[in-house]
Amino acid sequence: MARLFTPSPGLRNAVPNRWDWILLPLVLALLVLAAYGAMQMSRPFVVGEALPISLDPVNLPYYLMRTILRMFIALGFSLLFAFLFAALAAKYRAAEKAMIPLLDVLQSVPILGFQAIAIAPFIALFPGNLLGVECAAIFAIFTSQAWNMALSLYQSFRTVPPELNEAARVFRLSAWQRFWRLELPFAMPGLLWNMMMSMSGGWFFLVAAEAISVAGQDIKLPGIGSYIAVAIDQRNLGAIAWAIGAMLTGILLYDQLFFRPLLAWADRFRFEDTQGDTAQRSWMLDFVRRSRWLNAFSEHLAKGLQNAMGWFALGNDGTVPRRQWLRLPTWWPRAWDVILMLACAFAFLRLGLFVHQDVGWGEALHVLGLGLITLCRVMLLIALASLVWVPLSIWIGLRPRYSQKVQALAQFLAAFPVNLLFPLVVLLLVHFQLSPNIWLSPLMVFGTQWYILFNVVAGAATIPYELRLAADNLGLRGWLKWKRVYLPAVFPSFVTGAITASGGSWNASIVAEYVSWGDTSLVANGLGSYIKQMTDAGDFHRIALGIGVMCIYVMLLNRFFWRRLYLLAENRR
Repeated sequence: MARLFTPSPGLRNAVPNRWDWILLPLVLALLVLAAYGAMQMSRPFVVGEALPISLDPVNLPYYLMRTILRMFIALGFSLLFAFLFAALAAKYRAAEKAMIPLLDVLQSVPILGFQAIAIAPFIALFPGNLLGVECAAIFAIFTSQAWNMALSLYQSFRTVPPELNEAARVFRLSAWQRFWRLELPFAMPGLLWNMMMSMSGGWFFLVAAEAISVAGQDIKLPGIGSYIAVAIDQRNLGAIAWAIGAMLTGILLYDQLFFRPLLAWADRFRFEDTQGDTAQRSWMLDFVRRSRWLNAFSEHLAKGLQNAMGWFALGNDGTVPRRQWLRLPTWWPRAWDVILMLACAFAFLRLGLFVHQDVGWGEALHVLGLGLITLCRVMLLIALASLVWVPLSIWIGLRPRYSQKVQALAQFLAAFPVNLLFPLVVLLLVHFQLSPNIWLSPLMVFGTQWYILFNVVAGAATIPYELRLAADNLGLRGWLKWKRVYLPAVFPSFVTGAITASGGSWNASIVAEYVSWGDTSLVANGLGSYIKQMTDAGDFHRIALGIGVMCIYVMLLNRFFWRRLYLLAENRR
């Protein structure tokens, strides 16, 4: 371990050049802002103490800094969760049987449900300190980011080309080395696009994450989400405009300083050739590559990681190892299936007792009917979004010079909180006397359709250049080229994006089916509006019933529709 952290001679002797002096203020500024934000997050606080939110635009840079810091902390934990989840689910069939349905449940639980569960334990964990409330907000943002990244990484691990797996066996890579040298690099381009989408998903639910209710107290943490919540309460259109500008500024900053350099760097991990116009570009990465200090530091870090790769290496006896599987008793798979069936039976028994004793079967049937209405909305909207975004995303993904131009715009649109559209929606629907059951529906997919865009763009960007040349040499044109080359190539990525977009649309229905602006409220029939109304009324039994029904619908939809498409995508890879 000492070797890993001992400064190398290159790092000690690197003489700074002009690029080092250009980057030094930026690096120092980021470190100072992170330290200051962390200090503000851990200051003394007692539940009931007022945390005033000012609509003065002067405060927006501070609020933006606090929000972005929360989102990047949540992104780090989401990345760790995705690594652990994908590695276990992709490698162990027994774990996959439990973890994939569990992921379906988790992505269908509304962020309000996670927050209600987490707020009290976090406050108890850090008594007398604001850190408990901050952790609850970070956890809420985490729940809007992690499931998409975990599903993307799992899908990538399952679709590693067989020839690469065989090469890993020939080179005697251990499971540890296979993860870092093969599986994670292969998944890196798609993972980065989904990380960007996860950041945007955090913005979409930011109002719910930063405006917290506990013990009858409303706590609004300093941030853009709380700023938007106060602006909506006060019907302040000017403040909403300032919030939109601050969001756009923040997205552009972390796109240029973080995601764009990572996308350009990740080109080296592409399985296919990167000739032609397929290379990503980043001015920030060019600056970093010209910096002597950062180059020396990266070389030192690479040597440390190279040493870490050998921690669990296999011995070399000159032979190719056979596939090694965890040896379990022959009766274990059947026993595991029985355990899962008993757990499901127990859950349904408890659900039946809860319905019979606390809410009644009539109410349960009513909620099931509302869930069916929301299901129809979700499927119709996902189908329409797919017809629009799949061909457009393929076109963008095959032309990275355009994808770089639309990348920040797509992130901004995906991050745009649907709450900011409430004034316009209420005005139009009331003025033209339109039906909320029809015209509120597009709000459900407004923030989730971008999962399809980002995943398909990532899938199209990884279409091998040789395959495109071969299609041109064979004279494939028009629909035949799309049918035989492009659509099959992006199908796994599309299924991943559609599954996540579907789950996100169920979650977004709570915001989209119940719209209010000042004293005016528009309500569409559906499961989302039911949960929202019961939340406002404080009826916890019916809130639990609505969330439970939503989980059941999402699980059945994923099991009997999306999962079948997912298996088809794996077989056609």
